[in-house]
Amino acid sequence: MSAATPTSPALGTSVPAVKAPAVSLSVTRRWKKPTPARIIAFVILAVLALSWLVPVLWAALTSLKTEAEAAAMPVSIIPESGFTLKAYANVLSEGLVPRWAWNSLITSAAVTAITVTISALAGYALSRLRFAGRTMLISLIIASIMIPGQILIVPLFQLMLSLNLVDTLWGIILPQVVAAPMVFILKKFFDQIPFELEEAALMDGASRFRIFRSIVLPLSRPILGAVAIFVFIGAWNNFLWPFIVVNDANLMTLPTGLQTVISAYGIQYAQNMAQAVLAALPLIVVFMFFQRQIIKGIATTGIAGT
Repeated sequence: MSAATPTSPALGTSVPAVKAPAVSLSVTRRWKKPTPARIIAFVILAVLALSWLVPVLWAALTSLKTEAEAAAMPVSIIPESGFTLKAYANVLSEGLVPRWAWNSLITSAAVTAITVTISALAGYALSRLRFAGRTMLISLIIASIMIPGQILIVPLFQLMLSLNLVDTLWGIILPQVVAAPMVFILKKFFDQIPFELEEAALMDGASRFRIFRSIVLPLSRPILGAVAIFVFIGAWNNFLWPFIVVNDANLMTLPTGLQTVISAYGIQYAQNMAQAVLAALPLIVVFMFFQRQIIKGIATTGIAGT
């Protein structure tokens, strides 16, 4: 379609129109010339990725073998009789895997929700509020990160025993909801949010909680998503504390319950690998769905420069 020729109002003569260059809306990635440093970095990353993938692939292949072929020497990658799901069928029939998976889901989701809520509130208070003992409290939070969790097992168990929470799901959940590293990470992220964004709300009489809910939280979705995923993975994989506080088979989480199957039936390589795959499968699915949130959250944590 040709553009109309405009007329100069002063001279009354026609001025030839200048055709605007066509702008492509598609953004093409700039090709980066390979350099020796990039090639070396790529090779190192490829080796590290393969070193992580080989054990996972080996576990998956072993879980698809019979017990005889899994223990046979020399080791074969592809069994002569073909792959089978017998190990998975035995694991699902001999234990309470669906029940244990449900317990893991409930406890991990509860730990994640409570931990993110407490950590976000504490991090915002440490970032924005000025009160007596604030610096000491931040120092104690940082120092508590260096304390091994195993040291707290005995006092935590005594506390759960006094509260009658042993052999309950709440006994698994409550000791895991305080996470000092997450408080510190969220505090550093909130420090980077400009205070000017909150000044107008303060002048309008908004409360701190209203500002936190309506301004700070929407701006913190990437880091909150990353923290939630990290907490969920840690709670799902936690073996030691659920193993200590729960003895009822119906209340065990998946890592604890699978360990009882291993102890009861001895070393069965195919079933052990099948149990490991079943325990890791939900986390793989979570990572596949939320990997963008994890990467974006890590990139915006604000840890750099502390």
